Amino acid sequence: MVLFSTMNIIGALNYLDRIINILILARVVLSWTNPNPYSSIVRFIYGVTEPILAPIRNLIYRLGYNGMIDFSPILAIFLINILFDIIIRMVIAL
Repeated sequence: MVLFSTMNIIGALNYLDRIINILILARVVLSWTNPNPYSSIVRFIYGVTEPILAPIRNLIYRLGYNGMIDFSPILAIFLINILFDIIIRMVIAL
């Protein structure tokens, strides 16, 4: 008996991908406003997205970019989508 079907795993991975992308986009929108830093929602969004964005931001700045626009959310969404696509192709191949 199969505990998890391939379609269930792929569906769960797609939902996780969407949730991460939405949280990153929510953080971008929050950066345009002046949110209450003590709000539990703001702390949750920053707590979940910072471990994803910080290494990418550090890499961008190490490569020599010192501009005012933070490109790490765009690059993070791009890399996460590629990573999830690779993982889904590996699950299908099993």
